[in-house]
Formats: sequence, C-alpha cells, structure tokens
Amino acid sequence: MKLLNRSLAYLSLAFLLIIGVWSIVFYFNLKDEIRDSIDDGLDNNRILIINKIQSDSTLLFQQEFGGNNFKIRPLSKPSALQFTDIYKDTLMYRVNEDDLEPVRILHSAFEFRGRFYSLSVISSLVEEDDLVEDAFWSVVWLFVILIFTIAVVNNVVLRRVWNPFYDILNQLKAYRLSHENSTIDVSTNIKEFTELQKASNALIEHSKETYLSQKQFIENASHELQTPLAIIINKLELLLESDNLNNNDADVIAKVVGMAEKLSKLNKSLLLLAKIENKQFSKQELVCINSIAVEYKSNFQEFADFKEIQISIDESAKLEVKMDAFLAEMLVSNLIKNAMVHSTKGGTIHLRFTAEELIICNTASGVALNPKTMFNRFHKDAAKSDGTGLGLAICKVICESYGIDIGYNFSDNKHCFTVNFKNIVTGS
Repeated sequence: MKLLNRSLAYLSLAFLLIIGVWSIVFYFNLKDEIRDSIDDGLDNNRILIINKIQSDSTLLFQQEFGGNNFKIRPLSKPSALQFTDIYKDTLMYRVNEDDLEPVRILHSAFEFRGRFYSLSVISSLVEEDDLVEDAFWSVVWLFVILIFTIAVVNNVVLRRVWNPFYDILNQLKAYRLSHENSTIDVSTNIKEFTELQKASNALIEHSKETYLSQKQFIENASHELQTPLAIIINKLELLLESDNLNNNDADVIAKVVGMAEKLSKLNKSLLLLAKIENKQFSKQELVCINSIAVEYKSNFQEFADFKEIQISIDESAKLEVKMDAFLAEMLVSNLIKNAMVHSTKGGTIHLRFTAEELIICNTASGVALNPKTMFNRFHKDAAKSDGTGLGLAICKVICESYGIDIGYNFSDNKHCFTVNFKNIVTGS
C-alpha cells in the first residue's frame, strides 16, 4: 500500500472513531434537550388547561384523549395529595393513525372547587424521531464529505508535497554503480527530504568506493593468480619432457599439471562470475544466437565424434537479441558443453530455435537433475567430476542480469533446457 493511501486509511479510521464517539454524545445531548423542551411544553399545556377549566368546567368531562391531547378523571383527596408530576414515554393509538405512535405524557393532579382530579397531557414524539434521524444522516454525510475532502487533499495537495520523495526514489531505482551516474539531485526545501537526499548520496559514494575497490581487487587477484599458474604449468610441462623422469614421476607431474589447469579454469570462471555480477559487461549489440550455436557446434565436433554424439540444429526461426556478445557466447557454449558432458555415448543433442527461445535437449540414461541445486556454484554430477561446477551457475547469472528465463525439464530420458529471450529479442 502506498504511503498516501495508508495515511488516508489512518485518517479515515481516526475520523470514524472521533465522529462515532461524538455522534453518541451528540445523540444523547440532543435527546435530552428535546425531552426538556417537550416537558416544558407539556407543563405549559397543563397550566393552560387548568386555567381554561376555571372558565369552562365542561372540560372536566374530557375523560379520554379522543381528538384532544389531554384527559381528566376524578381523583380521591389522599391520592391527589400524594401525587407528584410524572413524565414518561409511551405508545398509544391516535385519531387517523393505524399504528401505535410514540408520545411523551405528563401525569399531574389539581384541585377545582374543592374536588380533586388527575390530568394527563400528551405530546407526539414523531417529530423528535424525525429530528434524530435527520441528525444521524447529517453526521453520516459529514463523515463522507470529510473523507472525500481528505482524499482530494491527500491526492492533489499532499502528492505535490511528496514529489521530491518520489523523484529521489526514481533516481535511486535508475542508479547503476557500473555507469557514470551523477549524484541524486532534487530541488526541495523540506528538511526531511533534504536529509534523505544527503543520506542517499553518502550511501551511493560509499557503495561506489566499495564497488571500485572490489572490482580492482578481483582483477588484480585474478591476474596475480593466473600468472604463477601459467608459469607452474609451463615448468611442469618442460619437466615432463625431461629424459631423467621415470614413469611414476611422470604420472605424478601429469596429474599436477591437470590440477593446475583445472585451477586456472576455476580462477577464470570465478573472475567471469564476479564481472557479470558487477555489471562490467554493459555493451549492447545485435547478436545472432543461431550463428553462435553453429560456430560452437563446429568447435565441439571432435569431442562429439569421440563420444559418438550426433548434434542437430533446427533453425525454424532466426533468434536475434541485444546483449553483450561475449556473454551470449558464454551462455550458448556452456549449455552445449553441459549437454555434451551429460549426454550418453552414441546419443543425440538437438538444438531448436524459435523467434524467442533456444531449446537444447540431450539424451541421458540417468535420472533428472535437481532443479533446486543444478544452478548452484560448484554443484556437479559426482560421476563427472572433471568440470569446475560453474558452467550452469554462469548461465544462470547471465540470464538473471538480462531478465532472461531459463528452465529445465526431464522427459523421455532427455535433459532439456529452455532459454526464453523475449525481454531482449530484437524489436521487443
């Protein structure tokens, strides 16, 4: 949820709580005021009726409400002397009304010419209910108008206030350490956003220094390792040519040469992984995946003949993408090499191209690879331990750097890798 929407939700909840509590208090206060007003009216009517009786005694015979709002009945003196005025709400039928109507009634007593009477005066509460209902809907509309006003202010006025924040956020999203980006620069006089901008630039500078230091270290370390490894291999190869070596010594030296060459390959692979992750391959050019596959098919042909593997290519479509040519070659060559290693002797490797995908399948006699670990670094088949275990890891890192999907499935004793280039195909 966006910050503006979350603030709107909190404000709406706060207003709902405040207006809800205020409405309850307002309701009881309003009801109390209405009751006081009605009671004053009933008391005033009582006085008027008693005064009217002084001039018109026939009113004493009004023993039912009928069409009037009062009734009078005789009352014994002891009861009259103990009587106190009573106000209460009740329901009763009125003339021309089919349903019970809420009324407020006053029970009182008075004396006329030495005789005592009870007097009941009523007043309708229908208007009070209408007034309370109107007040309720007024509060509801007040809440709706307040929320609407807050939403307008939130999305029009406050959005402008938050513009510097979104500008900083967008610049941070677009920032790349591998490019010569300028620092975050947003024009604002809001202290918090200014502090955020300063903190972002400080973090960028620190990250850039760390990135450059790491990049230089990797390059230097690789170079420093590669040179002595090359010397060691060269010296050992010269030693193998000596006439003074016996067969056992020659075998030992040959194994050491093999291990040194493997270490050299491992060093190069790790350096390549580091460079890919550090975005050091930023060159974008038009690359034909079909041409790369045909070239590496030719390069691996001798090894394929040795294992009696048939390599076929189905070029039903031309697959052209925009990416670094070296990384494209590494991706295709590693997948073909992986297919070679895991293919059975006398098996087949089939490469198929579509407008967006490269699919490489090879025959296999074993079980499927584990999709959860197959792209892990240094993960390799125990039966094929000659490799570095970094081939598929390099493929995965290359795909991730370009947003390419790479998938795997195993069926009919075939390993199949599908590489979907739809995000970087020409014209997409």
